[in-house]
Amino acid sequence: MVWDYKHEPFTDFSDLNNRQAFEKALGHVKSQLGQEYPLIIGGERITTEDKIFSENPANKKEVVGYVSKATKEHAESAMKKAWEVFETWKKWSAEARANVLFRSAAIVRRRKHEFSAYLVYEAGKPWKEADADTAEAIDFLEYYGRQMLRLKDGMPIHSREKVENNTFTYIPLGVGVTISPWNFAFAIMAGTTVGPMVCGNTVLLKPASTTPVIAYKFMEALEEGGMPAGVVNFIPGSGAEIGDYLVEHPKTRFVNFTGSKEVGISIYEKAAKVQPGQIWLKRCSIEMGGKDTIIVDKEADVNVAVDSIIYSAFGFSGQKCSACSRAVVHKELYDEVLEKTAAKTKELTVGTPQDFNNFMGPLNDQAAHDKVMKYIDIGKSEGRLMAGGEGNAADGYFVRPTVFADLSPDARLMQEEIFGPVVAFSKAQSFQEALDIANNTEYGLTGAVISNNRAHLEKAREEFHVGNLYFNRGCTAAIVGYQPFGGFNMSGTDSKAGGPDYLLMFMQPKTVTDQF
Repeated sequence: MVWDYKHEPFTDFSDLNNRQAFEKALGHVKSQLGQEYPLIIGGERITTEDKIFSENPANKKEVVGYVSKATKEHAESAMKKAWEVFETWKKWSAEARANVLFRSAAIVRRRKHEFSAYLVYEAGKPWKEADADTAEAIDFLEYYGRQMLRLKDGMPIHSREKVENNTFTYIPLGVGVTISPWNFAFAIMAGTTVGPMVCGNTVLLKPASTTPVIAYKFMEALEEGGMPAGVVNFIPGSGAEIGDYLVEHPKTRFVNFTGSKEVGISIYEKAAKVQPGQIWLKRCSIEMGGKDTIIVDKEADVNVAVDSIIYSAFGFSGQKCSACSRAVVHKELYDEVLEKTAAKTKELTVGTPQDFNNFMGPLNDQAAHDKVMKYIDIGKSEGRLMAGGEGNAADGYFVRPTVFADLSPDARLMQEEIFGPVVAFSKAQSFQEALDIANNTEYGLTGAVISNNRAHLEKAREEFHVGNLYFNRGCTAAIVGYQPFGGFNMSGTDSKAGGPDYLLMFMQPKTVTDQF
């Protein structure tokens, strides 16, 4: 019996028992820091001399784990093993494959705080953000398993009575490559792996180089959940060395990527070229980021607007492709919303995420810190600094949440993805101008409108060109199965992760006619 899908509830940290349980998990994970983690190819553990050093971004002296680094030879071995295993995995019933996901979800749920604690140490996530990341990973397992059960018999089509019987079913593609990001090191990594997997494909998983330990821990859960050896192969390594090699490989059937626009475009171009011996056009599911806007109409609840901007801009230090990096506010409320946002931003606490009381933790690494500080310098020349603007990378990669005012819609701070805790304010003379500003980027991922004017909300429904649009709330925190996630234009291929048609990206339809 498969019960109806409901998203995994978030942990209530106002409950002292929950806080104590999480602190215990943090202690357990701290005791595990510095361990070595091998590759996993066809179920075999392979240790290499060359390692990825996964550091704690809040404490650069602390190594979360030493992870073996795959070479081209390992990638080729994983490709061969994955194709061998595909021949048997594809013949497993949809129910059997889904059960692997359901059992793995139960295992993760029982170890929920442990997985979240790894995210605190390896990804620098505050407790609530880490808990939400783990909950989303569970959701992907539960949701995609159920979606496969819905699709297993195909779709009804017409047959001519007494003449023929026609069927329309879905079959898996083959072997694909999942290249996952560091910002949702568990949820997106898990979802982009098990989505193709439950369809009957086998997967080569290349997690982000700054967060490979959490991916290894997920591999353990999949194995314990009953996944046969070689269905998912764990091959962390260099994007330039093995990432490009696998994207261009003639035996790669699909690529599932989440990351930067620059890398996404490069993958799209490389995958499009048909290699010698390649007998298909590769499928690409690519999510690349955004430049997301919250519009505040003149008929808005100011408190809702301020809270939505702050949470969306500074949650997980703004390191979300859905983060609010632009606030476009009607001239009648501009000063009030700006001043209240700046005042509340100054009150936010920044520090080690192991401390529950800190709202914001570190950035991902030195490169992220340097990039954000560069944009803060740009902002000082383009607008008016209202809050924040300071950074400190002495021990960890910390930047204060930052608010800039009076930006031109065409300013770099309003056009380029920063991926950090920086929000730029721009004033709109009318609701139509606010929509025009919101639509003036090359991206189209998320957006929000804060307004009590229903006519304006309906206008935005039609004209605000983003894949995920929210009314009277922030522009982050999509829930699997509730708000399928993906964007337009340079935000990617809009494959709508956590949605009812996501699995179709990793299957091909087959029509069979039985003539009587």
